[in-house]
Amino acid sequence: MSLADQIFINMCKDILENGVSTEGEKVRPKWEDGSFAYTIKKFGVVSRYDLSKEFPIITLRKTALKSAVDEMLWIWQKKSNNIHDLKSHIWDSWADENGSIGKAYGYQLSVKHQYKEGLMDQVDRVIYDLKHNPYSRRIMTNIYVHEDLHEMNLYPCAYSMTFNTTKEKGSEKLTLNAILNQRSQDVLAANNWNVCQYAVLMHMLAQVCDMKVGELVHVIADAHIYDRHIPLVEELISRPGYEAPEFRLNPDVTDFYQFTVDDIKLTNYVTGPQIKNIPIAI
Repeated sequence: MSLADQIFINMCKDILENGVSTEGEKVRPKWEDGSFAYTIKKFGVVSRYDLSKEFPIITLRKTALKSAVDEMLWIWQKKSNNIHDLKSHIWDSWADENGSIGKAYGYQLSVKHQYKEGLMDQVDRVIYDLKHNPYSRRIMTNIYVHEDLHEMNLYPCAYSMTFNTTKEKGSEKLTLNAILNQRSQDVLAANNWNVCQYAVLMHMLAQVCDMKVGELVHVIADAHIYDRHIPLVEELISRPGYEAPEFRLNPDVTDFYQFTVDDIKLTNYVTGPQIKNIPIAI
C-alpha cells in the first residue's frame, strides 16, 4: 500500500468517525434532484506528502492523472477561465453560454501586478523569485480576490500556494516545498485529484528552477464527505492498496510554459476498480 493510500484511508476514517454532520443545517449545495446535499465534515485537515520518496497518487482506485494535470495547466499555464481551453467537462456546470467561469482561477493568475522588478502575473512572479530570491518567505499565490468574487461563477476552493526552499546538507540543489491551502473539499471526488495536480506542479517548478522536490503540505479548512458518498467511501477504504507507481517528468523541458500532459508518465500504476458515476453536488 502506498503512503498516499494510507493518508487517504486515515483521513476518511477520521472524518467518518469523528466528523460533524451538517444534516438539518442551512447548506448551499444541492443534488441533481433538488434535495439538499449534507456532509460529514472535519475542520483543519492537514496531510503531508514527501514527494522525494513517492508520487502521492492513490492506488485504491485510479486517479486520471493526465486529466488532472490538464486542468492544473489550464489554470497555471494557460491561465484560462474558459472551458473551451479544457479537455475535460468537469467545469461545464459553472460555465456561461460563452464557456467562461467568470473572474475565477486562471483569470486571477493572468492578472499582471506591479512589482519593483516590473509587471508580472503571480505565476511568473513565483518562478522569478524561485530563480533569483529562493530563500524569500514571500513566494506565494492567492486567487481568492474579494473584489472579484461577485464575478466568479464558483469561489475558488484551492486558493493559495506558499513556496519555501530548504538546503539539505551535502546537496548541491535546493529543495522546493509548498503548502496548498484549500477552503473546502469534496474528499471522494477531489482529494487525490488536487494532491496529484499540485504534486506535478511542484515537480515542474522544481525542474525549471533547478531544484529538488520536497514536501507538499495540504491544508483543508472544511474536508467533507457527502451523505450520498458515505457508502462509496466506506467500500473504497476497505480495499487493498498497491505500491506507489514511478513518476517521470520529461527532463528536457526547462520552460514551465512548454510542459504538456505528454511530459508526465507513470509506470507500474496498479489500482483497484474505478468508482463510476459519483454524484456531484452543485
